[in-house]
Amino acid sequence: MSSPTPDRLAGTPVVTGFFDKRTFSVQYVVADPETRACAIIDPVLDFDPKSGATATTSADEILAFIEREGLRLEWILDTHPHADHFSAAGYLHDRTGAPTAIGEKVRGVQKLWQGIYHIKGCCPADGSQWNRLFADGERFRIGNLEVEVLFTPGHTLASIAYRVGDTVFVHDTLFMPDGGTARADFPGGSADALWDSIQRILALPGNTRVFTGHDYQPGGREPRWESTVDEQRRTNVHLVKAPTREAFVKLREDRDRELAMPNLILHSLQVNIRGGRLPEPEDDGRRYLKIPLDALEGAAW
Repeated sequence: MSSPTPDRLAGTPVVTGFFDKRTFSVQYVVADPETRACAIIDPVLDFDPKSGATATTSADEILAFIEREGLRLEWILDTHPHADHFSAAGYLHDRTGAPTAIGEKVRGVQKLWQGIYHIKGCCPADGSQWNRLFADGERFRIGNLEVEVLFTPGHTLASIAYRVGDTVFVHDTLFMPDGGTARADFPGGSADALWDSIQRILALPGNTRVFTGHDYQPGGREPRWESTVDEQRRTNVHLVKAPTREAFVKLREDRDRELAMPNLILHSLQVNIRGGRLPEPEDDGRRYLKIPLDALEGAAW
């Protein structure tokens, strides 16, 4: 893992967050005010586990916003295969033709979860479900905005952050300062790797705007998703309490042992390793999810 580039990236994006109450997720439209080009980061495909219903309401709201604001969609970006919601990347690509992208280490996540689901024949572990796989340190543009990809494993073995101009989209590494840090106990996760990824983000300039992928509303407050690197350094509750690698790994692993798995982890990973596409219909025309029993040994109930 290389160090983050210290120079300031070109551009100051306009960032709009869309909070999904069901999953406490934040979806983003990141726009270049000069060219009106934009990207969508971590879009949600709606799913109700009680009825099995799916919908595109959240994704359609984002598309309506883009149209209303006169923006031009250039990218559909995921930070990692999510464990708590379905990705809408595949749906949005089909609707708009905009390319989808994720980090190149997704192949490792695909291979791992193929084994858990026993679905090797129908989901190649080569990342071909996305239009582009980003390497650590790779750069690209959203209009005139310069974007740098940072490999930030720990929550998953494939997690990346997107540094866009004076912002960074960190998803499941840091939460808001009063929420602490993300869990690292999923298959392929590592609290030790998460510490390194957090330090990489905190090495960015202090005024860098930090956008997180979830907000669990500590104390029942209203949803929030923007802080700065400086705020995170000074006030993140987990980092203040555990300022060294050893203390952080212990805190994170102790907390993770007490956390139940996300409600949708076994539902969502089989969709998200396919680039946000649902399983193909079977001979009766219906699509089916596959739930492996006793696959996540040791998970808290």
